[in-house]
Amino acid sequence: MRRPRILVTNDDGINAPGIKALVDIAKQYGDPFVVAPDSPQSGQGHAITITKPLFLKKVDVFEGIEAYECSGTPADCVKLAKNVLLKDDTIDLCVSGINHGSNASINIIYSGTMSAAMEASLEGIRSIGFSLLDFSFEADFSAAKHFGSMIIEKMLAYNSKKNILLNVNIPKLPTKEIKGIKICEQGEGVWTEDFKESQDPRGQKYYWLTGSFDADLENTKSDLWALRNGYVSIVPSQHNLTDYESMDSLKNFEK
Repeated sequence: MRRPRILVTNDDGINAPGIKALVDIAKQYGDPFVVAPDSPQSGQGHAITITKPLFLKKVDVFEGIEAYECSGTPADCVKLAKNVLLKDDTIDLCVSGINHGSNASINIIYSGTMSAAMEASLEGIRSIGFSLLDFSFEADFSAAKHFGSMIIEKMLAYNSKKNILLNVNIPKLPTKEIKGIKICEQGEGVWTEDFKESQDPRGQKYYWLTGSFDADLENTKSDLWALRNGYVSIVPSQHNLTDYESMDSLKNFEK
């Protein structure tokens, strides 16, 4: 019986601990195939490379798993996997991550992790982006692996013709302290940005982006509330950005 083909990618780079944890999960349920950036690509969003060539290099990073590092973005990785490396194969699921840090709320817009998963969805592949709310390189992925296994198993068994895209975030808690999994809506939040100005040794001004995240934590249906209260959040997401609620009120713009 054919095992599911699972494409594994990320935005933290092919040597990040998170993708190793995700490969460990994926090989329990199918045959993983890894295509990931050769260097960190956090914050790249859905960027694609069009002004220079892309390079793929086969690497021996995951024992017994075929893997390639890519010179491009997370979205590039998925495109090359679908249209070059696996063009004669069926990809049953794409999993992206496990990201170091949250991709809840508005962070999905900037996330390379979620953009890789979204690119797979655009290519007709059901997909999941996984993020752990811990930026440390030494992060403990035990809880992420535990709940990630449950979610991947359910996703492979899910009977739907729709290309489901899930944004999964796991709180920074021991497995036994996590209360469960909640299906959520995307929380409302905004980055209050600040650019720190300084000078390089040649006197050239430069700017370093900093800031803080301000969020509505009272909405009990949101991913932000779920994470703050000890739950794994799952937000079913989509790439259609149409604001349907405003369409009728804008009819007078038509001519």
